[in-house]
Parts: sequence; structure tokens; C-alpha cells
Amino acid sequence: MSRSDLSRMIEEARRVVVFTGAGISTESGIPDFRSPGGVWSKMKPIYFQEFVDDPIKRREAWRRTFTGAAGWTGASPNAGHLAVARLVRSGKAKAVITQNVDNLHQDSGVPPDKVIELHGNASFAKCLDCEERHELDELKDSFLKAGEIPYCRRCGGLVKTAVVSFGQSMPHEPMARAQQVSLNCDLFLVLGSSLVVYPAAGFPLMAKRNGAALAIVNREPTELDVYANLVLNEEIGEVMAEVTSA
Repeated sequence: MSRSDLSRMIEEARRVVVFTGAGISTESGIPDFRSPGGVWSKMKPIYFQEFVDDPIKRREAWRRTFTGAAGWTGASPNAGHLAVARLVRSGKAKAVITQNVDNLHQDSGVPPDKVIELHGNASFAKCLDCEERHELDELKDSFLKAGEIPYCRRCGGLVKTAVVSFGQSMPHEPMARAQQVSLNCDLFLVLGSSLVVYPAAGFPLMAKRNGAALAIVNREPTELDVYANLVLNEEIGEVMAEVTSA
């Protein structure tokens, strides 16, 4: 199969769902997490209950956030993100399901209501009690200059980045939306996911079993390649820029 085959599949589809993983954002310089040299090989993840129970762990989590140690934010969208945005603007892609927390789909021009974030978003924070949104810039100075751990301005509850941490429940609403769009699409396009993290990795098979075509673009083979109608082991930005160009 070739890029021209992928272009044809996109052209013939009416309801595309794009599913993105770390591989689309590594081309923007965002590190992945599980591979050798990734984030979790350099620092241990802080589990959700540790954040809640242990002020030392909570302080370390905020230190990582405000020093950029995790490398989750601060990059710019690349050709892959921009290509996905073109598919959404054209009306061809109805939704973008992402495992990423870097906000790069929104930064590339995809409307926030079209982005389904399975693992949350690292670009802002939320109260764990009342879910009040807090912008990181509003919290940064008081932490770095005075060492103040953020608390909610509305209810006084614990504030945490809006990322779904290890041990934290998956958010119900994004999972339900992802299931709905997966069942309604006629082309499920995977970009840069190794498809090993569940339950997120279940959506491609859900779509396939419901009659959709499945296309996977990833630098390395995945366990779901055997189910795909098309597999391209190439650079995502280069491939998607070509197949979405006018």
C-alpha cells in the first residue's frame, strides 16, 4: 500500500475519525513516555493517589510542571497536526481522538469541541473537587517565587494539571464520545500511536468491527496492523502533508 492509496481512502470517506498518539508530537520535539529514553525512563510517574495524599509528591508534580521537566508543553504544531486541522476544516474529519496532552491539535486550528482528549490536557489545571479551570500562568509565580502549592480559588480544593495521571479514573465523557464517533465513522485513521495502551487502543478495532476502514500511519509496526486496510511505516508529517494537500 502507498500514500496514494491513503489519499484515495480519505477522498472516498465521508466520516473520518483521526486517532493520534505520541508519534505525531515527537515530530514537534515532545518526548514520548514509554520508549527507551522517554519521559518515564528518566523520572518516575507520580500516581494520582500520591499527588492527593503526599504534599512532597504534590510539590514535585508542580515543580515538573513549572520547570518543563516533563516536556509536555511549549512546542509548536508540525505538518502532521496542520494536516489533521485541514481535514477537520474541510468537514472530512468529524473528530480527533487523541492520547496526547500537549494541546497541539487545538494550537493547529482544530476547534476544541472537535478534539476528544482521552488522557486530559497539560496546558491548564483543574480543581479536583469542583473542576474549576485554572490557567497555569496564574499559578506559576506564586509557586516559583513563594513555594505556594496551588489551591482552588473557588472552593479551596486541591488543584492539579488536567492530565489523567496513573491511577486516576479515565474521564467518562471523552470515553463515551470516542466510542460514539468510532462507531459512526467510515474511516478510522491512526497517526503515531503504538496502540498498546488500553482502553484507548480499543477504538480502532471497535470502528473496524463496525464496518469502517482502518488505516495506520506509524514509524513502527503495531499489534493491530494485521487488522488494518492500510499500514504505512513512515514519518507522519511528511505523509499527511502529501495526502491532504490540495
